Amino acid sequence: MPTTWEDPSLVQVWGPRFSAYVIAAEDLAVFSLGRMSDDPGRRRIAEDLADRLCAFLGDGRTTYSEAGKALGENPNQLRYAATTGTILIRWEGARRPTIWCVPRPHVDPADARLELARRYLHVFGPSTPESFARWAGIRRTAGPGTFEALGESLLPVRTPIGDAWILASDEASFRVEHPVASARLLPSGDAYFLLSGNDRMLLVENPDLHSELWPSRVWPGALLIAGEIVGTWRRAAGTVSVRPWRSLSRAERDDVETEAVSLPLPDLRDSIVVRWDD
Repeated sequence: MPTTWEDPSLVQVWGPRFSAYVIAAEDLAVFSLGRMSDDPGRRRIAEDLADRLCAFLGDGRTTYSEAGKALGENPNQLRYAATTGTILIRWEGARRPTIWCVPRPHVDPADARLELARRYLHVFGPSTPESFARWAGIRRTAGPGTFEALGESLLPVRTPIGDAWILASDEASFRVEHPVASARLLPSGDAYFLLSGNDRMLLVENPDLHSELWPSRVWPGALLIAGEIVGTWRRAAGTVSVRPWRSLSRAERDDVETEAVSLPLPDLRDSIVVRWDD
């Protein structure tokens, strides 16, 4: 449901790379303190911003632009305070986010960092320390130390693009052949293809196609046929535009169209229409 994220068990934060994340409230420390900088100077900046911001807000709420103006700071600068675990946001996409302060979680930032790495590997593994650091928005040099601290809970693996790591507890799931849907339309930003840099070669071997799936502006959705990304798709109202990168059989097109008309789109008045952009 569109309002699911408003459940009281969930909160919004400026998470990895200071993007807006909806997370379980009990995971606040993982996605905030887990990204706290190891550099004393940067940490002081975050703590100072959080202290000033919370002193200004008290028990109140305001937009981050108004808070920035009051503190004499660029509003975007306030995102750095999010790593203290004391800042929550509410962002609905069309308006500037509202921000307020909460008590700091009683969790050691080092422990939060390790748990953040575990969550990352469980979803995005196999991966590398460098890729983790890039995803988390922390210094690249912090990645290797984090993976080293995870110790025997990690398992080295080899991928088509080089050596990487997975959680040892996930090994069994990698060895199981999971059923694959004949066709899937993954939404923009789906975790399956939320990759960057060289990691994208794991999903799309042809680098010339990367700019189509991962453009500099709004990403399209990913078209999967039998578990392989073979194109992109976008939607405008009830029209789903599909752009395949290779010739699809009639059966494959039928599977895609069946998937498209089954999309649970709210407030759709007319039937879904599939347009092929070959």
